[in-house]
Amino acid sequence: MNTRRNLNNLPDKQTVVTIGTFDGVHVGHKKIIKRLINTANEEGLQSVILTFFPHPRMVLQKESNIKLINTIDERHDILADLGLDCLMVKAFTHDFSRLSAEDFVKTVLIDQLRVKKVIIGYDHRFGRNRNANIDDLVAFGEAYGFGVEEIPVQDINDVAVSSTKIRKAINQGEIHQANTFLGYNFMLTGKVVKGRGVGKQLGFPTANIEVKEDYKIIPKQGSYVVSAVFKGVKVYGMMNIGMNPTVNGDRQTIEVCFFDFSANLYGEIIQVALLNRIRDEVKFKSVDDLKAQLAKDKETALTFVMQLNA
Repeated sequence: MNTRRNLNNLPDKQTVVTIGTFDGVHVGHKKIIKRLINTANEEGLQSVILTFFPHPRMVLQKESNIKLINTIDERHDILADLGLDCLMVKAFTHDFSRLSAEDFVKTVLIDQLRVKKVIIGYDHRFGRNRNANIDDLVAFGEAYGFGVEEIPVQDINDVAVSSTKIRKAINQGEIHQANTFLGYNFMLTGKVVKGRGVGKQLGFPTANIEVKEDYKIIPKQGSYVVSAVFKGVKVYGMMNIGMNPTVNGDRQTIEVCFFDFSANLYGEIIQVALLNRIRDEVKFKSVDDLKAQLAKDKETALTFVMQLNA
C-alpha cells in the first residue's frame, strides 16, 4: 500500500474513494473500508482513503486539544494489513478549508484522485464552512461523471460512537475495553532513549520510549501489561507511564521492562502493544516498597500472559 502526501502524484488508474479521519481504524471503520475494497475489486478500481492531516479540529479549533488514537504511520500499517491500495494524506490548512465544495470536487476528487466512485456517509459535509452535503455530492457526480454510494446510518453511528468511546477508554486507562472497540491492541510507537537508569538499579531495567508525535493520545498514568515484536519474536513485559514519584521523577516518562529480553535497544524505533492495565501509579514510602510492588506487578503480568496464551 502507498501513503501519498503529494496529491499531484496521481493514482495509476481510476479510484473508488472514501473520505474521513479514520483515526483508530476500529471495527466501525472496517465495515466501510471492507466495502471500499470490495467495490474496488469488483469494478477494477484503486481503493483510496482520502484523509487530512493535521486533523481539521487541530487547525480550526485549536482550543479543542484533540489527541489521536493513531499516528499517520501507525494508521498506514493498519490499513495496509486490511488490503487498501492507497492512503492519500491531504495537508489541512486554513486556505484549504476555504475551498468551495465544487472546487474541492474538481481539483481534488477529479483532477488529482481520478475518482470514479465515492462511498460516503449520509451526514458528510464538505467545502467552505461545510456548506455542501451528500445531495450536493450526488449532483456533482452527475455533472462530472462519478457515482456516489451512501453509507447507512448504522455504520456511521458505529464509527462516531466508537471513536468517542475509544478515546475515553484510553484516557481512563481502560485498555482492554479500548482494544475491544479497536479490534486490535492499542499501540505506542517511539524511539528508545537513555533514561536515568533507575529501573536497572531496582533490578527492572527499562527501555525509555519517546513518542515524538505530540498529537498522539497517551493512556492514563499507571502500569500496563505489554508486548512487542523483535525480529519476528514476540516478547512480553510491563510498562509504566507516569512521573516516577518514589524516585523523584520530574517529568512523565514511558518505560518498558521486557521479560527475558536483554538486547540493546537504544536508538531503535519500537512499537509496544498495550494488553491490559495492572494498577495506578503510586508514590511508595520507600524504594524497597517500590521494588516489592514491581515484583508483584511482574507476577501479575506473567499470569495475564499465561492466561492469554493458554
